[in-house]
Amino acid sequence: MLSRLLVRNYVLIDSLEIDFPEGLIIITGQTGAGKSILLGALGLVMGSKADAGMLSEGADNCVVEAEFDADPEDAALRAVLEDSDVEWEDGHLIVRRVVNRSGRSRAFVNDSPVPVQVLQDIASELVDIHSQHQTLLLSDRNFQLGILDYFAGASEKRAECDELWRRLTRMKSELASLDARITRLAGEKDYNEAQYRQLEEARLRVGELAELEEEQKQLANAEEIKSGLCQVEDIFTASSSGGEIPSIDSSLKEADRVLSRLGRYVPAASSLAERLASCRLELDDILSEISDLNMRTDVSESRLEEVEARMSMLYGLMQKHGCADEAELMALRDRLSETLFDSTQLEEKRAELLASMTETETSLAAAADELHEMRSAASGPFAESMTDSIRNLELPYAVFEVELLPISICASGRDSVQFRFSASGRNAVDVAKCASGGEMSRIMLALKAMRARFAKMPTMVFDEIDTGVSGSVADRMGSMICDMGRYMQVFAITHLPQVAAKGSAHYLVSKDVDPSTSTAVTTIKKLSDRQRVLEVARMLSGSVLTDAAIANAESLLKG
Repeated sequence: MLSRLLVRNYVLIDSLEIDFPEGLIIITGQTGAGKSILLGALGLVMGSKADAGMLSEGADNCVVEAEFDADPEDAALRAVLEDSDVEWEDGHLIVRRVVNRSGRSRAFVNDSPVPVQVLQDIASELVDIHSQHQTLLLSDRNFQLGILDYFAGASEKRAECDELWRRLTRMKSELASLDARITRLAGEKDYNEAQYRQLEEARLRVGELAELEEEQKQLANAEEIKSGLCQVEDIFTASSSGGEIPSIDSSLKEADRVLSRLGRYVPAASSLAERLASCRLELDDILSEISDLNMRTDVSESRLEEVEARMSMLYGLMQKHGCADEAELMALRDRLSETLFDSTQLEEKRAELLASMTETETSLAAAADELHEMRSAASGPFAESMTDSIRNLELPYAVFEVELLPISICASGRDSVQFRFSASGRNAVDVAKCASGGEMSRIMLALKAMRARFAKMPTMVFDEIDTGVSGSVADRMGSMICDMGRYMQVFAITHLPQVAAKGSAHYLVSKDVDPSTSTAVTTIKKLSDRQRVLEVARMLSGSVLTDAAIANAESLLKG
């Protein structure tokens, strides 16, 4: 139940903090006093849309805080809180909404920040607010079907049906996406296969192009390279044509021999001889490598053509595919391979998805059939119960009928429902077409009472549900609301003294002018027993209280 409400800087409410008891709570006040403002504040903390117009003039923000005592065993409510990482002990909840001057708001549950959607989810488990214009729900087939499902005890089965429908819808969306992808891949298959085959046949290797470029330079200049190498070999090994200039090797050997002989007299000469021997060995090694390089240098026009053709092919592939090197070409080849393989995988995935869809459709059909049976079994007793409730509200010949209509299977099963009503007991028509506002109010109250009882809603708020009725009918509606207050908390905002006299607690909403600011301020206070008598008397007689009105009020409150 709602145990406390705190409001600061909300429209005409400057500051308000009030506690509420269990049972039936009556809220009255003059027209325009601000009863709807109070209801709007409660709606705000329950997740309704916020805007800057809610702030009192000059305020930086407005705060609405509601404190609830809920059933700690409520599985649906616990699931909402656990999903939002909200700590919850013993069913105690403090829900707070703060709106700043820009219209942006923040929401908290037990001081943990949460999205506004969480407030709405909590509200759906804790509070049912019936606004003045909610009789429009009588034309809402989902509202009607929901009440029948509550009566039939089919809420869990309907939730199962809804989940299966959502799952099937997701699968259909996935199948459509999969089919589009398969179609696209099929259209590109021949092209992708040709591209892949070309890259695969190219036998790509990282670094090959650099090697080919180096080889191409050598082959293109092979004759010049070979001539130069031969010339260097001659310098190392050959004497002049006259035989007067010895080869480098011969000269170094002779110098080594001389220095070794002189080493007997000059020690430094021996060191020089050793160094010269080392140089001769290094020169021999250089000559060997030059000779080997000369032998490996190939003057081959055919090999040059092969290399240049390979280079041209690689450059062409890189230009065609916008790649910088062989590595990027190889990555593209691998992607094309995966794409071609994907088409096979996608076909397999599609087959698995179709099998899952068939299984889900079968489960959905079974759940919808069970739901239909539960609704069919409950329709008669529900109609009888509603007929009894409406007749008790001084429509003695009224009949209420429930007709299940077959529809294509959807989230709510395979049924639509139509509530039919006749005040005279003949020719029942769609309840939404009832002409009398008083009849619609009585039907709505009976439906709400039915829903509250079977949905186990902790708190119900009625905002002038008694509109269009008076006299003994109002008294009977007050009794029905009072009966609801025996097993749940009920707030009844009313202008009818017959209803106001039924409550266990009575609160008065009033609008006064703050003399310090000359602005209107809405307040609410709990009435004492004497104040309650005077308020009911005012509702009976108007602004001038008469002894008769007071006596009548006392009689109503005792009755």
